[in-house]
Amino acid sequence: MHATLDVAFVVPRSGPAGLFGPACEACGDLAAGEINDDGGVLGREVRLRPVDGGRAPAAVAAEVAGLIDAGAVDAVSGWHISAVRQAVAPVVEGRVPYVYSPLYEGGERTPGVFLAGETPERQVLPALRWMSDQLGVRTWCVLGDDYVWPRVSARAARSWARRTPDVRVLDEVFVPLGTEDFGPALEAVLRSGAQGVLMFLVGSDAVRFNRAFAATGADRHLLRLSPLMEENMLLATGSEATRGLYASAGFFETLPTASALEFSRRYAEKFGARAPVAGALAESCFEGLTLLARLAERAGSTDLDALCGAAGSLTYDSPRGEVSLRHNHLRQSVYLARAEGLEFDVLARLDA
Repeated sequence: MHATLDVAFVVPRSGPAGLFGPACEACGDLAAGEINDDGGVLGREVRLRPVDGGRAPAAVAAEVAGLIDAGAVDAVSGWHISAVRQAVAPVVEGRVPYVYSPLYEGGERTPGVFLAGETPERQVLPALRWMSDQLGVRTWCVLGDDYVWPRVSARAARSWARRTPDVRVLDEVFVPLGTEDFGPALEAVLRSGAQGVLMFLVGSDAVRFNRAFAATGADRHLLRLSPLMEENMLLATGSEATRGLYASAGFFETLPTASALEFSRRYAEKFGARAPVAGALAESCFEGLTLLARLAERAGSTDLDALCGAAGSLTYDSPRGEVSLRHNHLRQSVYLARAEGLEFDVLARLDA
């Protein structure tokens, strides 16, 4: 057995999600450092091998496969979009554990893939219910990047709306990942007549849309809701374009719980005041590596079969509070927050 546990740490260093890539890397470094300070994973030092997950899915999968073939990595983890996960999962299956940390559309069943993020039934649908009950927002237009996570999540929202009195999805608009001109999409959104925009946009795509949206004055009468909106994206958007913007997530940098505050303290202590903000997306990278370590601790081994066998009854405390692994998915609390300038004000804990 190697003295180290080498992890292909797949995080965005380019593309629309590159906006929060530095925060992902910082949270990964924090997790690895804390795991190693506590004796490593069964005595093995965790070492991260960054892989740019912002590239084309086939390119990312090829690099990960090459690292596994060479015996250079013992596991895979990190934040990357679902299109990348769908390319990586087949080359990892049956070989090394793969802890996928982001929110995603649900439904992943590849053996040996463990999922640390939120899914629509626990993140998007309860947020839509809250927006309807508390704010009276009952008609929606979906705006998403054109790949699997936005499309499948939109399908879940549409199905839920059909079963929910007075809530309707009036239209859906999808744009290429990396879109810079949101003029046509914005026209379609406004033409729909919806009270709210349900956003499934990644990183700089969401930033560009938020700016264009506010420039039309639409933020004075329409609300926005996103399950993928964090503090670095707010900073890039600018405070003048965040009015009426809501987000749902398992973690916010301003989440006023003991576990979250303690995590934020340790992050600030390690990286200082000028570090990128550790929002929900980056913090999920901490969750992914922690989940890998806790699984190995429970299994008493880093062997893939042993990890899979230990996954059914794992519960522990994390920055997101008490979490538990069920059917390879990490169950966690989810919160609803409203942007207040460049920060989030957490308003409610959502019921699944």
